[in-house]
Amino acid sequence: MILVMGASGNIGKEVVKGLSARGAQFRAAFRSAEQAIEAGKNGTKAVILDYAKPETLEATLLGVEKVFFVTSPLPNLAELEGNVVDATQRAGIKHLVKLSVCGAPGEDFKFSLPHRAVEKKIEASGIPYTFLRPNGFMQNMLANAPTIKGQGAFYLPFDDARVSQIDVRDIGAVAATVLTEEGHEGKAYELSGPEAHSNAERAEILSEVLGKTVTYVSPPDAEWKAMAMSFGMPEWQVDGIIDLAQYYKAGKAERVSPRVKEVTGQEPIPYRRFVEDHAQAFR
Repeated sequence: MILVMGASGNIGKEVVKGLSARGAQFRAAFRSAEQAIEAGKNGTKAVILDYAKPETLEATLLGVEKVFFVTSPLPNLAELEGNVVDATQRAGIKHLVKLSVCGAPGEDFKFSLPHRAVEKKIEASGIPYTFLRPNGFMQNMLANAPTIKGQGAFYLPFDDARVSQIDVRDIGAVAATVLTEEGHEGKAYELSGPEAHSNAERAEILSEVLGKTVTYVSPPDAEWKAMAMSFGMPEWQVDGIIDLAQYYKAGKAERVSPRVKEVTGQEPIPYRRFVEDHAQAFR
């Protein structure tokens, strides 16, 4: 039995889809009863858990051999995921698949630090593991849909940095493969899309697909911070993105990884297809 933690998120949903397509036996874990009930309507075996409540972790791990887990960006990510590692170790889990971040080993930016801390805890636990380290998500552009629709522009503090972003559908496909096939234990996979684009190039693709001009604007950090916080983004997250921008500008996120095709046998989704598939959201 496989347990998918974080099944309501963008990546967790894709892992569930991938496992379903493979006919795998799995449970999907949700934070709320409402989410679990809704998932159950589609035939998914749903359970409820909260990373902050170890007693819910223990219950959901009964009869489970393999676990996939992902956590939303939170300031206490290392603590919450540490609870997962402790619980899976006590439960004798045979394979733990963690969604990490690209560049985690170097700990070169703030968001990478808690992920690497959890990776180290897993390595020391003796649990067979696989780390999935994706680059930035194409789906993050959806957060800019309101200004793309309303102003024909999007605003990010990345200058002309090139990033080999990945579609979360490919992350889900890799995770489903790793969870249902042998030979992935003890490995860490850097995951990317098929090419590195700058945001100016992404604006060109958006313009072509949507049939209207979309412009990329890279404001100074202080200006972008004020803008992001005015939309309700917490300051710790805004500062983390500005810090990540320095990593991007140094060219450290340009590398294109072959891992998606090597693991799944399928070419990763290009940015144009992502835009085509989500065009309505930007219109």
